[in-house]
Amino acid sequence: MAKIFDSRCVLAVRDLEVSTRYYVDILGFRKDPINGEGWSFLTRDSFRVMLGECVNERPAGELGNHSYFAYWNVEGVDELYREVVAKGAIVSSAPTNKPWGLREFGLSTPDGHRIVCGEVF
Repeated sequence: MAKIFDSRCVLAVRDLEVSTRYYVDILGFRKDPINGEGWSFLTRDSFRVMLGECVNERPAGELGNHSYFAYWNVEGVDELYREVVAKGAIVSSAPTNKPWGLREFGLSTPDGHRIVCGEVF
């Protein structure tokens, strides 16, 4: 039987250069060697994402709750928060202990894709 051994989120972005710089410089991703025309393949730890340039598409930020694309389970959520804030991340919510047992904070990308980062407390 075939085996799925990895996955990547795929996101449409309006300006590939701006979005790639945000992921690399602000969120701490690295560019993978398989980048191609109109695409950026990026990795941080075990999270992988493909950014595809779609200049005329509606920005994710206009989609309300449909703009959420990832939940990152992290170790050291407060440390990650301090790291990305110091680099200029777009923060939608500060770290907060939630009633469901997770400490979470929210981020946005230049196109308005939303990410929640959480850690069990």
